[in-house]
Amino acid sequence: MKKPRRRFGTDQKATILKRYLVDKVPISDLCDEYGIKPNQIYAWQQVLFDHAESAFQQAGSRAASKLSAQEEKIARLEAKLQQKNEVISELMEENVRSKKANGEL
Repeated sequence: MKKPRRRFGTDQKATILKRYLVDKVPISDLCDEYGIKPNQIYAWQQVLFDHAESAFQQAGSRAASKLSAQEEKIARLEAKLQQKNEVISELMEENVRSKKANGEL
């Protein structure tokens, strides 16, 4: 009779690999604790190392995207400020013309 397959989530895999690689827990202890074979941990480790480059690329693109969003926000605010200045300028000109027409200036 076959045992049903156990599925480990990404968080569980990361925890097991962290304990193995960072905390230096012996692989035999991890295998006994989680009921898996050493080959499974080595396979997860290989996947981790194969995809480590993409994790760093994503972190860099997030920073660039955040910077780009901030630049866009600054550009919008500067455009809004420019529009406000133009409106104030038009109102001031209209006010001066009105005062001249009424003889106040």
